[in-house]
Amino acid sequence: MERAEAGEINSNECENESRKKKMSEEFEANIMDSLVDMPFATVDIQDDCRITDEPQINLKRSQENEWIKSDQVKKRKKKQKDYQPNYFLSIPITNKEIIKGIKIVQNAIIQQDERLAKAMVSDGSFHITLLVMQLLNEDEVNIGIDALLELKPFIEERLQGKHLTLPFQGIGTFGNQVGFVKLAEGDHINSLLEIAETANRTFQEKGILAGDSRSFKPHLTFMKLSKSPWLRKNGVKKIDPDLYEKFISHRFGEEILYRIDLCSMLKKKQSNGYYHCESSIVIGEKNGGEPDDAELVRLSKRLVENAVLKAVQQYLEETQNKNKPGEGSSVKTEAADRNGNDNENNRK
Repeated sequence: MERAEAGEINSNECENESRKKKMSEEFEANIMDSLVDMPFATVDIQDDCRITDEPQINLKRSQENEWIKSDQVKKRKKKQKDYQPNYFLSIPITNKEIIKGIKIVQNAIIQQDERLAKAMVSDGSFHITLLVMQLLNEDEVNIGIDALLELKPFIEERLQGKHLTLPFQGIGTFGNQVGFVKLAEGDHINSLLEIAETANRTFQEKGILAGDSRSFKPHLTFMKLSKSPWLRKNGVKKIDPDLYEKFISHRFGEEILYRIDLCSMLKKKQSNGYYHCESSIVIGEKNGGEPDDAELVRLSKRLVENAVLKAVQQYLEETQNKNKPGEGSSVKTEAADRNGNDNENNRK
């Protein structure tokens, strides 16, 4: 057997190496072709054994999100810190029976402790607060008025032509600091809650800071110690339940929801003791009973204005008739004719 020369061996080895390399490249190409059809084809295969940049990107995004959330929380806290309600939606209490009953309670409490006279709410200010809000300028007040006007059709649709009657019975307190007449239990509370929630949503959708952290509890305040800091300095730190014990279940009467006012907490009150009112909506028509004081005032003004207008018109008509050409001479002629006839008659 002849031994292959060294050159031939090297040549064979090169061919073998070349063949192996070619097979390897074809095998890798086949694998790559099959990988393209797989769900993870978009992943860079060169990085399949290394840590890719994706977690780092996610980490950066997570940090950015945390910074954004933190900034939003700071802004929200600042808004809450600066949020001082200065306007509110008011349901005025005009039923004279309710007002009379509250005055009786107030007087009974004052008789037991005269110092509490300074904590009493005046009868012209009795109301139910539906919503509190912050209106910082005239533009925001106008937005608030628009929001109030938008409530009217919703409330009337909710009531479907019926009156919402609010019965008051019993007395309660908030932390023995605020005394109020309770709204009796019943379906009317759910209706009032729905109106309050819609009002809150309507104002907030218009960019108005509205509502507070406490749950809405409709009530009719008749006294609050905060009205006079002097009380605390003189030892009156709470409202003693014994002071109103006799009225704990007293029925005060019913108020029909017929008006909602947008009122200012800070502007000067009206002459009747009620708050400065920016705008109002009337819900249906007020039912039965005698007109309240505000309605009587409006009616009196209207009657006076009509009487004055009628007198002015009559005066103008008389003045115009006197100044019409020819009328003055005709009057004189008629007077002269009458005088002539009289003279003739006298002669006869």
